[in-house]
Amino acid sequence: MTSAAAKGVAGTPVTPPAPRRRKSVTGTRKTVAALFLLPALVLLGALVVYPIGYSIVRSFYDSSGDGFAGFDNYRALFTDDGIRTALKNNVIWVVFAPAVATALGLVFAVLTERVRWGTAFKLVVFMPMAISMLAAGIIFRLVYDQDPDKGVANAVWVGVHDTFAQSSAFPKAHPGRDSPLAPDHGGFLTTSPVHTGQSVALPLVGVAPDQMPAGAKRAVRAGAEPGRITGTTWQDFTRGKGVGRLGAVDPSELGYSGMRIEAVRDGKVVATAKAAADGTFTLPAKADGARLRLPASNFKAPYNGVDWLGPSLVTPAIIGAYVWMWAGFAMVLIAAGLAGVPRELLEAARVDGAGEWQVFRRITVPLLAPVLAVVAVTLMINVLKIFDLVFIIAPGSSQDDADVLALELYRKGFSEDRPGVASAISVFLLLLVIPVMLFNMRRLRREARR
Repeated sequence: MTSAAAKGVAGTPVTPPAPRRRKSVTGTRKTVAALFLLPALVLLGALVVYPIGYSIVRSFYDSSGDGFAGFDNYRALFTDDGIRTALKNNVIWVVFAPAVATALGLVFAVLTERVRWGTAFKLVVFMPMAISMLAAGIIFRLVYDQDPDKGVANAVWVGVHDTFAQSSAFPKAHPGRDSPLAPDHGGFLTTSPVHTGQSVALPLVGVAPDQMPAGAKRAVRAGAEPGRITGTTWQDFTRGKGVGRLGAVDPSELGYSGMRIEAVRDGKVVATAKAAADGTFTLPAKADGARLRLPASNFKAPYNGVDWLGPSLVTPAIIGAYVWMWAGFAMVLIAAGLAGVPRELLEAARVDGAGEWQVFRRITVPLLAPVLAVVAVTLMINVLKIFDLVFIIAPGSSQDDADVLALELYRKGFSEDRPGVASAISVFLLLLVIPVMLFNMRRLRREARR
């Protein structure tokens, strides 16, 4: 540009034109944008802002809503036993549930990164997120059922227990009429001593035919043997009125396979034997003059598993159901963050001699720290509002022990008709969630600036 062009005709400088205002990317005016946003803002105010404001005001009034109660409702948060239990359980939830779900998500994301079927595994782990809390609660109410024939958890637990400590097959067995056995500390003892060359009959009743051991065979009357004590223990019962002989082995009766027999003299066990499939047993000569005892271990009730929904385990059990649902959510987010980790750093560390554990602990985890923080904080917000799983899974007998703030809010507001206390709980929950939300928002903004 020439100097003449830069100046006016009279030699005065030309004033540059004013900068134009930037238009919206879509070309929409502010007034039009405000009109489009107005319905959403009205709904937001009606469904979020107004309820929050009303709850804050209502928390300062009594149950009727007419009398001003001051801070009495907030004082109840720390004096009411039910609310204090809910507070304690909420602390357990906030500490353990997000930590376990995030840790499992991290493990799943890292371990499935290199396998061919990793995508299919992630799909299976993420699938519980598609199930509603109501359905998940019903599922785990059945999983934790006390009856091993119904509850999967106890079926597995009882199976493992019985592998190492076999349960008795005769919990209801007992002597019948005119029996040579008498009760003895949970077991049964012969009323008179036995001697070598004698065949002893130890009849019992009380075991249903379908509950007899699978290996039980037809009972056989043991023959006498010189220098030994023989005998038979069997189910002395034959179906039908007037059928079978009392105290004698009949053709249709089964032996107590696996029954333990002890020879007791002067309070000490001098010999033991185990009944064969047909109920017969043999004791050595040193049992001569002793009395035979069927110890209590033969009649103990079968192991029935763990009371998962009892007062002591109900909260960890429900947390397990929550982790089952949300570990997939954590895994997907962490896997997305893991995809952005520079592979050059990982390979360089391996070339320098670092093991897989060192690479994971010193490189992978630090690089994933922002993602892990977002996942953990999101789950913290989620567990502060947990209600559905606790309400559905915990039975009435232990629901007080599994109580959380959201459930206590429901109880106070609808069951106990104390809306002022319920409003105070809701405000308290809001105050607990706000700092966590602010922390999450600051972290997200910090990540956006990078």
